Amino acid sequence: MKLRWAALGLVLAFSVTAPGTAAAQTSTKGGPAKVPGSGSELGQNSPNPFTTDTKIPFTVGDYPTCSDPNRVYHVTIRIYNIISQPVAFPVLQGGSGSVAEGTPMDKVDLPCGQYSAYWDAKNTKTGQQVSAGVYLYRMEVDGRPATKKMYYSGTAK
Repeated sequence: MKLRWAALGLVLAFSVTAPGTAAAQTSTKGGPAKVPGSGSELGQNSPNPFTTDTKIPFTVGDYPTCSDPNRVYHVTIRIYNIISQPVAFPVLQGGSGSVAEGTPMDKVDLPCGQYSAYWDAKNTKTGQQVSAGVYLYRMEVDGRPATKKMYYSGTAK
């Protein structure tokens, strides 16, 4: 338990000293977090907080204009716990062209468009339900990141 408190203190201390550009990429209120230089956006998960599963909306490229409709973007979305340990890759909902629905969002090539990812609050490696708490989700588009927070209140009883 002491290790968790120490890690939380370290995370909080780092967040105070982190450069302003990192804070600008993380948004928990209002609008989406913009991915610099790509025109892509990471939306707020819904519902938030959630009890069983959640959806994460995101856009790739400069949707809806899609100035280069033939361009393909390299997209990863990963979920982390509050001490920055990777927990899961949500899966793509709906699919797009050659990318099937249910594909884990790990290095997926997507054209410009509007998408949604789904997470069932389970750890990808263990298949176990995660603990209630704050989680971060990070989208990288061609190596450029955007991050947002979500709240998991635990399985409904």
